[in-house]
Amino acid sequence: MRRAKLACTVVSGLVLLVFVVSWCPDTQAVPSFSRQTGLRCNVCHSNPPELTAFGRKFKLEGYTLTNKKADSTIEDKDLKLNRYFPLSVMVLLSDSATNKTVPGAQNDTAGFPQQLSLFLAGEISPHLGGMVQGTYDRASDHFTLDNTDIRYANHTTLGSKDLLYGISLNNNPTVEDVWNSTPSWGYPWLSSGSAPSPSAGPIIAGGLAQDVAGLGAYTMWNNHLYVDVTVYRSEHAGGPAPVTGTGFGINIQGVAPYWRLAWQQSWGLNYLEVGTYGIYVSSFPGGITGPTDTYLDPAVDLQYERPFGVNLLTLHTTYIHERSNLNGTFAAGGATEPSHHLNTFRADATYHLRSRYTFTLAGFSTTGSADPILYAPAPVTGSLSGSPNSSGLIGQAGWWPVENVELSAAYTAYTKFNGASHNYDGSGRNASANNSIYIALWLNY
Repeated sequence: MRRAKLACTVVSGLVLLVFVVSWCPDTQAVPSFSRQTGLRCNVCHSNPPELTAFGRKFKLEGYTLTNKKADSTIEDKDLKLNRYFPLSVMVLLSDSATNKTVPGAQNDTAGFPQQLSLFLAGEISPHLGGMVQGTYDRASDHFTLDNTDIRYANHTTLGSKDLLYGISLNNNPTVEDVWNSTPSWGYPWLSSGSAPSPSAGPIIAGGLAQDVAGLGAYTMWNNHLYVDVTVYRSEHAGGPAPVTGTGFGINIQGVAPYWRLAWQQSWGLNYLEVGTYGIYVSSFPGGITGPTDTYLDPAVDLQYERPFGVNLLTLHTTYIHERSNLNGTFAAGGATEPSHHLNTFRADATYHLRSRYTFTLAGFSTTGSADPILYAPAPVTGSLSGSPNSSGLIGQAGWWPVENVELSAAYTAYTKFNGASHNYDGSGRNASANNSIYIALWLNY
């Protein structure tokens, strides 16, 4: 009976969203980068935020390509401004439900909105541009600075080959990357804000997001070899200034270096990127002095693309090995021993059908060393065995009636959650209880 009601609710929501989308006019109203360049969304994106080859080049060159029409800019030797204010809006409406209700909470959670973002994005001056995202989050009920990337870029030559070089200011390791195999822009593009998720993850996969300030330099040689080095410091938006670290689990000692090395190659209709990336973080947990926690996160990644007529297949995969020495957390009684490791693997494949429909299948797995204090038992969120091991699959379908509107539905199925398939939390909850269906309406203007 419970599953029948869940299915009925989800189907009703889907029907309503389809009705709403079907009445959206078939316009080419797209966000500010499209207004700046005069190009359609699908020139830069195969499926936002997936970037095409042109989209990767646009980002690497500092978001500065503009419509060259004389009336589109105010320009003289000391000033160049787009006549259109570079503001975009993104609204995400959603509904999600788990296979088994979280105790003490209602199932079938509506996000209205789940997220609302404002973007200041575009060329600032020749060779200088940026994307600044401010986001309203329903769960916290406030606006905050989200992913931000401001960069300068230019060209020269090296060994008679083109050398693109640039500088990036950003607030999230990997947000500066142009491939969709690294964490910031990796799959899932959209996900539930209410369904339970595994407790363990490497620090490079969102552990520093919007909590740091970074300055880096990058190059692309001969459109093949990409190198990026960035250093990060804790910034702690919402915390005291100067930073005291109180109440924050990560307080970077000195700087945290991030590295990225990638090679891209095309042959025939095929495109391939292979690379490595990673970060080293030394942190004082809960302050700015005392014993430190250290994290070393080396990773490898791959991205493959191949068109089939007007259709497109894209593949992404990444493997992250995190080795941590939690001396500070151990001294504070937060772990049974200092030394830990995590291995995270993700892979996704998307088939884009005529730029209107997308079908994605993805798999994920996290394994690592057990610690009954660090991963303690707790209803829903905890681990009876103290293990971080989790794995599962995601199936997703999306429909783009117009280029700036998407209706999607995704199902996430767990084979293991926080260490086990059955009674993983010590309170009788199985991994499959957290299987979820997620329906989203994504509007961009």
